Amino acid sequence: MKWLNHGLIAGAICAVVSPPHVPVCVAGATAPDWMEFVAKGLGRRIKHRGPTHIFTHWLIVALVFTLVWDYQGIGMAFAWGGVSHILTDAMTVSGVPFSPYSDRRFHLFGGRFRTGDPVEYAISAGVVIVCIALSHLTGGQGFAPFFYDWAGMYERGLIDALEWKTNRFRLI
Repeated sequence: MKWLNHGLIAGAICAVVSPPHVPVCVAGATAPDWMEFVAKGLGRRIKHRGPTHIFTHWLIVALVFTLVWDYQGIGMAFAWGGVSHILTDAMTVSGVPFSPYSDRRFHLFGGRFRTGDPVEYAISAGVVIVCIALSHLTGGQGFAPFFYDWAGMYERGLIDALEWKTNRFRLI
């Protein structure tokens, strides 16, 4: 899958669950690929969809950050973004390694499409549409994680006049 689609899928899902963590989740959604570039820059030759794309490693890290310890959800968002990357790459013909102890590749839906196929964009669009619908059905007020309604907060009495005056022109 292309980075755009990895980012769209992970970002849309994260926006429904925790909008402030979207940037970290999107970084995690592209991490298995850019980790390959970092390894190559350090002189270690690894093949694409190799050691950085092992499903069990990403899943274990995500579960540890979710259930054991995490600092304000940052590690959890990053790791679940990585899991989404692995699951979407598993839909392609080449698949991903399931574990380091197996030479078999992991495929979802039979691994029926190639990277860049129109189906890839359709899947991304479908996930984004479903996430937008879920956000509206669950009472979300749209995806705007960093854009605060300072005037509305002042009118509702949540902030005082000084805080409104200080922040009224801040967009982010």
